[in-house]
Amino acid sequence: MGAWDQDGYGVRVDWGPAGAGRLAPHVACLVVVDVLSFTTAVSVAADAGTTVFPYAWRDESAAAYADAVGARLAVGRKEASPRSPWSLSPAALRAAPVTPRLVLPSPNGSAIAAAAGDDPAVTVVAGCLRNAAAVGRWLTAAGYGTADRPVGVIPAGERWPDGTLRPALEDLLGAGAIVAALGAAHLSPEAIAARAAADAAPDLAATLRDCASGRELIAYGYPGDVAIAAERDAADVVPVLTGGGFSPV
Repeated sequence: MGAWDQDGYGVRVDWGPAGAGRLAPHVACLVVVDVLSFTTAVSVAADAGTTVFPYAWRDESAAAYADAVGARLAVGRKEASPRSPWSLSPAALRAAPVTPRLVLPSPNGSAIAAAAGDDPAVTVVAGCLRNAAAVGRWLTAAGYGTADRPVGVIPAGERWPDGTLRPALEDLLGAGAIVAALGAAHLSPEAIAARAAADAAPDLAATLRDCASGRELIAYGYPGDVAIAAERDAADVVPVLTGGGFSPV
């Protein structure tokens, strides 16, 4: 272990795929946070009883994977249709017919979750603002958040055109809300900073509308996705990765 692992703390926070890869060997649970929009979409689907299978890429292999696990395949937001109404859009998922199993590709939160799920020793949870309190309660009840059973909370972030990580405010706020809901005493400095960021944004709906990612989605015509993402603590369901899919608990 080293300094980058935030060793000794019960609750740790680091960014993106690299942060998840760094923390995963040293924690008992990873909470992936991609507020706009993967983990919010997972939360909406889980509310309806759907098991969501994360997948890193929306390409030909995604369709083959969906066939292999007996699931519907979510399409891109703009490709949604009456025949294929499931997409990364939480608003579209809320309006779509309920399907028992859904493959939901995304290059950020979904890719992190799929990679983390390869380690059977680590529990993986999908967290967002909608289920922050429920995730905190579930983690606490399960005994996570101590030095012996640490939690790594991973704000997924976005990608710049050159592929480098773009830290995303909405994911920092989601991570901070989950840290606050845990109520654990052994927080790393990174976790304390995330919690402080969430505490400093009392009007989440306005913050999400005005942040860079929210403005982008609204400009593309998806204000409903931003509004759903701001529904703090509206969901009691906790999606836990089991057998390759996030199942509601």
